[in-house]
Amino acid sequence: MEIGIIGTGNMGRILIEALLDGKAVSSSSMIITNRTLIKAIAIQENYPDLCITQHIEEIGKRADLIFICVKPHDVYDVTRRLKPFLTKDKCVISITSPISVNQLESVLPCSVARVIPSITNRALTGVSLLTYGKNCEEQWKSRIKEVMGHISRPLEIKDEITRVASDIVSCGPAFYSYLTQRFIQAAVHETQIDQETATILASEMLIGLGELLRNGFYTLPTLQEKVCVKGGITGEGIKVLENEIGDMFEQLFQATHLKFEDDLAIVRGQYIK
Repeated sequence: MEIGIIGTGNMGRILIEALLDGKAVSSSSMIITNRTLIKAIAIQENYPDLCITQHIEEIGKRADLIFICVKPHDVYDVTRRLKPFLTKDKCVISITSPISVNQLESVLPCSVARVIPSITNRALTGVSLLTYGKNCEEQWKSRIKEVMGHISRPLEIKDEITRVASDIVSCGPAFYSYLTQRFIQAAVHETQIDQETATILASEMLIGLGELLRNGFYTLPTLQEKVCVKGGITGEGIKVLENEIGDMFEQLFQATHLKFEDDLAIVRGQYIK
């Protein structure tokens, strides 16, 4: 099977490198392209057998499984250019949440799916979100799950929870990275600890927290209970969080959903003919 990747921006590159490092596909079986070829060439420097093409149409001809990793408003143009070269036995995947599988099926003659990856997949961990088109062949459903299983825990989701699931899985690392940076900055500002030491401690704490959860030693509530001894220092910190966080996370989800609606409105007209 030959895999094609269209778009080598942040998530496109992460997907390419994860699939290759995770042995989901060999570099000689992958063909990539990007509007600015210098980005694709930079990836090829680390994977010499990787094939680069200037033409989206070439990927349509050669690849069996094609990932479209471009901005939402550019997906329609990519599908239009691919369509003449797609046969029923191929499969096309979009990795952007505003483009639904129904929209892809309305313009493409092959199996389609949506796969929303996460930056955590670069470390061959985390979750990838899968939604299949109604006419997606069963063999492709199995193949996609197998491919993504090399770099993540694939999880099939319903269309109506796409945004919130993506907020948690795909946007979540950025949100918690920001919170951790603020945590570190406050420690440096309020105490004598230096930035480098605080960053090392916070980073290792997050890694350890993840391993505790991964290995099932604790759930999030039981972990808090173990650390938060009655009348202790941690409890005083928890009180501050309870008083100050308020509805911050509710507002976060409201904001992402409003932006999502804007993105949906932009692409909706492209698929209404």
